[in-house]
Amino acid sequence: MKGHQRPITLVKFNREGDLLFSCARDQTPTLWSATTGERIGSYVGHNGAVLSCDVNYESTVLLTGSGDTSVKIWDVETGKERQSLSHKAPVRWVEWAEGDKQFLTLTDAVMGQTTTILIYSFEPGRAVVVGEISLPNIKLSQASWGPLNKTIITAGEDGSVRVYDVETKKLIQESKEHTKPITRISFDKFKFTFITASKDCTVRLYDTKTLQVLKIYDTGRPVNAASISPLKDHVVLGGGQSAEAVTTSRADSSQFRLRFFHKIFAEELGSVPGHFGPVNTLAFSPDGRSFVSGGEDGYVRIHHFDPSYFTEED
Repeated sequence: MKGHQRPITLVKFNREGDLLFSCARDQTPTLWSATTGERIGSYVGHNGAVLSCDVNYESTVLLTGSGDTSVKIWDVETGKERQSLSHKAPVRWVEWAEGDKQFLTLTDAVMGQTTTILIYSFEPGRAVVVGEISLPNIKLSQASWGPLNKTIITAGEDGSVRVYDVETKKLIQESKEHTKPITRISFDKFKFTFITASKDCTVRLYDTKTLQVLKIYDTGRPVNAASISPLKDHVVLGGGQSAEAVTTSRADSSQFRLRFFHKIFAEELGSVPGHFGPVNTLAFSPDGRSFVSGGEDGYVRIHHFDPSYFTEED
């Protein structure tokens, strides 16, 4: 699906899995049919790269965070902007809490600003800041709600996973297993475990409660994204060298393949070709019957599994 002019930054399914949202560095988040790939519409209003998006449980309200330092709240059906929230730095991540009564935003440590996680309460038509976690000397790529909204789990550019208590705003756990930046955190459907994709060419499976590393998937190339299947004991990984590195070295298209690993045995099961550059984002559909990838080439690809995938044993 070619609906963006610049690299894809994030793809996100709604709860039912019939709608797919994509955002990119071209300022215009886009809505697709996750079944047919048909473009339904777009959300026009940002003046910078859109780095993150998230849709609420009922698929009625969309959040988008942008490099133009704003977070916008949209009506999913009409595409109208409900509210714009100004920040002091580019917004790297946005995410709804369970129950949709709150959401968080993560801003970058640039322009003399400190990395900051803001917690908003949300009522239809109005979002208000109710909490703030300021993180001096730390750069993050993602901040996500932990189980039951009691914690916030962050992915650090120093390779650390940190857990903050939402009520006290204090650091309560930390684990530094990666040697290079963590690019993405992705949970299983119950949030019992999560995986971290990293530039150090590994993906690690963590126990959410203890931060113990359960499995390591060694890929031999930088990983930008990973997702856990809600249906089978499989994970899909994607990445590749950055665009700058590819243009100055011998391009090897095999590094852009999407690779499947067994979640428990950490064995590679197979791979899927497709993108013409690094893969930046991946997401399994909620029913596990398809998955979506977004790449540096500006394409979003929907992959539907063959019937044999569901009949073969792991």
